[in-house]
Amino acid sequence: MTPPQLLLGPLLRYVGERDATVWVETDRPCDVDVLGCSARTFTASGHHFALVVVDGLEPGTTNPYSVALDGHVVWPEAGNAATESTIRTQGGDHPLRIAFGSCRVAAPHAAPWSLTKDEHEEGREIDALLALAVRMRASDPSDWPDLLVLLGDQVYADQVSPATKRYIESRTADRNGAPLSDVADFEEYCHLYWEAWRTPLMRWLLSTVPTTMIFDDHDVHDDWNTSDVWVRQIRKQPWWRERIIGAYSSYWIYQHIGNLSPADLRDDEIYPQVAAAADATEILREFAIRAEREPSASRWSFRRDLGSTRLVVADSRAGRVLEPGRRDMLDEAEWQWLEAQCTGDVDHLLIGTSLPFLLAPGMHHLEAWDEAVAGGVWGSLAARVAESLRQGLDLEHWAAFERSFRRLTGLLTEVACGRRGRAPSSIVLLSGDVHHAYVAEATLPDPDVQSVVAQLTCSPFRNPLSGKEQRAMRIAQSEPVRAITRRLARRAGVKPPRIAWEISDGPWFDNQIGELAITGRRLDVTLAKSPPGDPAEPRLEPQLERTLAR
Repeated sequence: MTPPQLLLGPLLRYVGERDATVWVETDRPCDVDVLGCSARTFTASGHHFALVVVDGLEPGTTNPYSVALDGHVVWPEAGNAATESTIRTQGGDHPLRIAFGSCRVAAPHAAPWSLTKDEHEEGREIDALLALAVRMRASDPSDWPDLLVLLGDQVYADQVSPATKRYIESRTADRNGAPLSDVADFEEYCHLYWEAWRTPLMRWLLSTVPTTMIFDDHDVHDDWNTSDVWVRQIRKQPWWRERIIGAYSSYWIYQHIGNLSPADLRDDEIYPQVAAAADATEILREFAIRAEREPSASRWSFRRDLGSTRLVVADSRAGRVLEPGRRDMLDEAEWQWLEAQCTGDVDHLLIGTSLPFLLAPGMHHLEAWDEAVAGGVWGSLAARVAESLRQGLDLEHWAAFERSFRRLTGLLTEVACGRRGRAPSSIVLLSGDVHHAYVAEATLPDPDVQSVVAQLTCSPFRNPLSGKEQRAMRIAQSEPVRAITRRLARRAGVKPPRIAWEISDGPWFDNQIGELAITGRRLDVTLAKSPPGDPAEPRLEPQLERTLAR
């Protein structure tokens, strides 16, 4: 009998000072060994996965590792030095480096997909994550990111690649009328992740740099949870039930469990059950149904402490309250969790949320106006028009949840004023989603503010806007549009926000990646783009370098 095979991975996920987790997918049940630590695979819908907790490491060390399945080494690949991977534990005296961004389509890295959208409608240009991997190959490991924060749309379940579409067309399963451009169930989600993470450079990158991940709408469906109207409409579709079960089940396996520390895994409600089950299919299906119907039944948000820097990643999609009159980006239990994590006594507080908290002001006022009108302040006809605009223009960011925007403003103010412990040097919100990048610097309405507060948005890794879409976005961010939308919002009864901000850098519309370098109380930010060119030679070019906090 041939030995077990590695289908996907390894993915290096959590890394602390003395422990780490490594995720794999295999072709059959087996024991998975990494650096003398082992885990048995668990099974879901005929697929086999393991998350190996590696302990006994030393702080600030570099640890080359291999992956063995039932005693057979499958990674690094025999004779392939390009697949050698390491675990670099927290600690040491080098700057903390964090890369971040969002929105990556899995399309072939060749023409026409490597062209611009203006050159070909299928054009997606050059993948910034692959360009990062190429740069890492040529640089010293001390310059590599210590963490890669993936802020949503890791996969596009509603804009599948040609290869995934062919796979969908080849299946004989009943898809309940789901469009061929969309995945329909768990099996198709597995194929989607396989395609997104299987290329050699991507596998090496994800095996070497620890990652955190949070989903956004395209991981499930465009406009996912934008409003109660949208939810009622989508639940009428005969294909939705299997789609959402597949979305949540696969997200839990491929993205969520790797976000958790070993201690969090032990305390998790579902993970011990799944790891112990002979077949976890029904456990995950029941969990997915409950999570979709009762957002408070699950928490996808998580926290990582990185020395004197704290990263808190908040789910801004699955836990929304959409009831008219009490819309919230997070349910009350999630708010209480977030408020407990966002404290002082750290040098830097990083808050990851897939959707930007601070948009360009003109867009902010438009979304706040739309929420008020969709809520009925101008009557039922205007409400229906506003709902159409909300879904058509994706008016669903923090600005479209005014209660939540004000509550988060208050939380940021408390932390920045030192009322939750010593004020951090910086409070930085990291986001993606909007297919451009920018820096927004904020002023909070309190004389005791001691922290720099900023929004850093970086999107996409690979899914740029066309020239026409970019021009429309620039117009939407112009001063005349800002004045008009501000006036509309006031006429709809929206109160002025208690925080002021301006776009200080950007926007940029390239495929790109953001990076932070943190040394003590100092924080530097860079932004690099992957320009169009030869898809065989992806590269990064700097387009922003600045110090945000000292």
